Amino acid sequence: MLNISGLTEGYVLDHIKAGECMDIYTYLGLDKLETEVALIKNVKSRKMGIKDIIKIDGAYDLNFNMLGCLDPNITIDVIRDGKIVEKKKPDLPEYVEGIIKCKNPRCITTIEQELVHRFKLTNKEKGTYRCVYCEQSFKKH
Repeated sequence: MLNISGLTEGYVLDHIKAGECMDIYTYLGLDKLETEVALIKNVKSRKMGIKDIIKIDGAYDLNFNMLGCLDPNITIDVIRDGKIVEKKKPDLPEYVEGIIKCKNPRCITTIEQELVHRFKLTNKEKGTYRCVYCEQSFKKH
């Protein structure tokens, strides 16, 4: 069994849909950090079958809204002094900017590439977002 040492301070992003940890790693910009980050893929899980986990060592300004949009099932453990001090489950944000991209080739964001991609949550139960410019739908899961 693979063993990744515990954290003294940081975050554990758990219950990530299997195969999705690299997307979250990229969206959060974790490759630019000067700290240790562990990506653990295809971990056995009673609840999910298999899942991914990301461990971030040290203080980091984590965007919880972004995590809710990228994977609504994710859980976040906040680690301080080697102990879990808080467990968070992010909500789906009402608006999302610069995280997901509109796939409509006729959208203004395709022509005006400097425009920030903006989406509004239109169906919370299904996790559906719509582009504010062209109404193209986006559903992550």
